[in-house]
Amino acid sequence: MSKKLFVLVPIIIIAVVLISLFIPRDTQPASDTRVILEHTHKTYIAPVCFEGSNATNFIAESTLEEAHSLSYNPHNSCTEDALTAETDSLLVSLLKEMGILDTKWDNW
Repeated sequence: MSKKLFVLVPIIIIAVVLISLFIPRDTQPASDTRVILEHTHKTYIAPVCFEGSNATNFIAESTLEEAHSLSYNPHNSCTEDALTAETDSLLVSLLKEMGILDTKWDNW
C-alpha cells in the first residue's frame, strides 16, 4: 500500500499544478499598493498617472486601503486602468499574492 501511495501522491501533485495553469483568476492590487490622495477632489491617483493628473497641492502619499476607507474614487481613467486587475492563471495569481512573483503594482 505504501508503494502505491508513494507513486500516487506525486502524480496528484503534478496533476493539480498542471490544472492550476489553465484556471483563470484575477490578481487584484494589494491593499498596501501606493497611491496619491488628492484631498481637494477626494480622489486617488496611481503614481504612474500623476504627471498628467493636474493635481492640486493638497495631496498625500498613502495606500489603496486608506483611499477606499475614505471613500475616494479614482481620479481619472488612467488610474482606473492602472489599478485594473491582472488576469493570470490560478497558480501565477497565487504566487503573486504570496510575493514570489512581481505584480505590475510592486514598483510604485
